[in-house]
Amino acid sequence: MANNHPFFTHIDVSTQTSTDAGQAPGIVNTQVVGLLHQLIACQNRQNELLEELVKQTTAAQRQRAMELSQWKQSHPELARQCRAAAETLGIAQTEFLRSIAEEVADNGDTLADGEFMLNEFVDRFGPRLAHLNGVLQVLTQLGSAPSGQA
Repeated sequence: MANNHPFFTHIDVSTQTSTDAGQAPGIVNTQVVGLLHQLIACQNRQNELLEELVKQTTAAQRQRAMELSQWKQSHPELARQCRAAAETLGIAQTEFLRSIAEEVADNGDTLADGEFMLNEFVDRFGPRLAHLNGVLQVLTQLGSAPSGQA
């Protein structure tokens, strides 16, 4: 079946005015101005929504910081123990990361070439690293100095 429709059509990109299309320049300018006003109104609304989102996020962060500070004041000894535990666990994490780096250096070619070996590596180290990081993050947060103290 032959298709008589051309793939490309001629598009005129010359500098002719829109009066050639049957519209007066004033009408086109009015339409453009109207569209620009709508665009500005939408941008203003978007800015208002973003400001509200920032306020909500900031309020939640302040609330969390206040609760954490109150907890630390209510449990000063436990906060100190968490800080000490975080420091000790940080040392253990550094050694664990060193052993992971050595494992990668020693078996880099095997890990890069074989999906099986890469999966074994991730299964071996991934969960432990994720859990260690999570525990360390909690201990660090609970053991950090209260706001206003160094």
